[in-house]
This record gives sequence, structure tokens and C-alpha cells, in this order.
Amino acid sequence: MSRVTTRFFSTVPLRTLSRFASPFSVRSIAHSAPFNKIHIQRDDTTFDAYVVGKDDAPGMVVLQEWWGVDFEIKNHAVKISQLGNGFKALIPDLYRGKVGLDVAEAQHLFDGLDWQGAVKDIHASVNWLKANGSKKVGVTGFCMGGALAIASSVLVPDVNAAVAFYGVPSSELADPAQAKVPIQAHFGELDNFVGFSDVTAAKALEEKLKASGVPHEVHIYPGNGHAFMNRSPEGIKRRKSMGLPDEDEAAVQLAWSRFQSWMTQHLSG
Repeated sequence: MSRVTTRFFSTVPLRTLSRFASPFSVRSIAHSAPFNKIHIQRDDTTFDAYVVGKDDAPGMVVLQEWWGVDFEIKNHAVKISQLGNGFKALIPDLYRGKVGLDVAEAQHLFDGLDWQGAVKDIHASVNWLKANGSKKVGVTGFCMGGALAIASSVLVPDVNAAVAFYGVPSSELADPAQAKVPIQAHFGELDNFVGFSDVTAAKALEEKLKASGVPHEVHIYPGNGHAFMNRSPEGIKRRKSMGLPDEDEAAVQLAWSRFQSWMTQHLSG
């Protein structure tokens, strides 16, 4: 793995990360949702992906947080599949079946990710959706996945729109000033992941997107911290262990409304 890919969280104080360190059981209604497990091949490797939603709906690649394909990213995919007239949501398993249940495991998986390979996984996922009924495809992601969603807007030619939640890629991986498709981004005002998803990173992203010339929106939610979209009971418990006790359902609903409007606008037709 190159140094480029390890820098996303390099500025987060260890004392902050240490608050993450408690395991959680993985239970969620998302496990009973009608996901279809598929296998996608790209280059000389095959990876699993999980699909939910109507076959002929616009496609949506949904990218995981640093924990992996766990209960929360599945919750998000189910939610997305049901928004408006519906989307066909696909979660590529970037960690190849591994899930971090505590901070040490998540950090290990995060550090070991081949980020350029992950971009190739995303490209293959977009191509799969377009070959299987989706005329247009968006990419969205959360935390690590948010950074990859922005990177996809630069590096994946077949993406039609992107929405990122609290994550910005390193300039070595992708320069948002080179974005080629419409981007919407969401950040919490109290997010303290310096240089990755704090307010300074959000405002820097906005300046880069202005330079790109693509349609864009950057929204900052007052009083909210990192990962504020995670609203399952397990997700709330995990956030509280991270020192993020804020619970702002109105902000979550506003973000989903903005997401739905953005993707409906850019993926219709």
C-alpha cells in the first residue's frame, strides 16, 4: 500500500480514536432486507457486492465507512433504495468480507486498503449497474466512502453524479478541482477529523469544486459531529462511545431530502 492512502486519518489525534475502541454486536433489520449477493469481476480479481432495489431504477453505488460492509452501510443502502421512486443500490465489498468491530480492527483494514484498487472496484460496480438495467448511476459514501465518492467523480468516467458524506480524499488520490460530474457534500459543524471532514476541509472542498466548474453543493450541519447520519440503535451506541452524543433527526432527514433531490435531478432521464 502506498503512503498516499494512509493520510486520510493521519491528523486525527490518537486520544480521539481511542474513544472508538469498543466492540459492537452486528444486529439490524437491514440483515433481513432483500439483498442479492452478486460477484463482480474486474481485472484479475473478483469481489462480492450486495444489491437492493428495483431492477430498472437508477443505480447507486453505496460505499462503506472504515468499519466495512456492516449493519450501518446496509441500513443506508436500504434507505436509498426506498427514496422517492427508488434506486437500485449496490454495496461493493471493498474489504473482501472483513469487518472491523473495534477501532483497532477498523484502522488495520483502513490502512491495508488498496485505494487505487477500490476505485477500480467502484468503476466495475458502476459498469455492472449500467449493464443490468440502470441507465444512469450515482456514487455515494460515508466517511472513507465519502472520500472515495469524491475520488470517483474525478477518476471513474461512467459516474453521473456523486454525494459524499463527511470525507474528502487526499490530493494525491484525487483532486476535486478535476471533478467531472455534479457533486453534493455533507459535513457536521463539530466534526474534528482535521483535514479529512472538519469544517476547514469542507470549505476547502467547496473552493476546489468551484474551480472544477461542475454543479455542486456543500452543506454544513450546525451542532452535528462526524457520522451524524448513523441512526440505528447500534450506530447511535457506537457514536456515543466515540464521544459523539448529538442526536439530530431533523438534520438527518434534511440531508436525505437533499440527497434525494440531487440524485433524482442528475440521474433522471
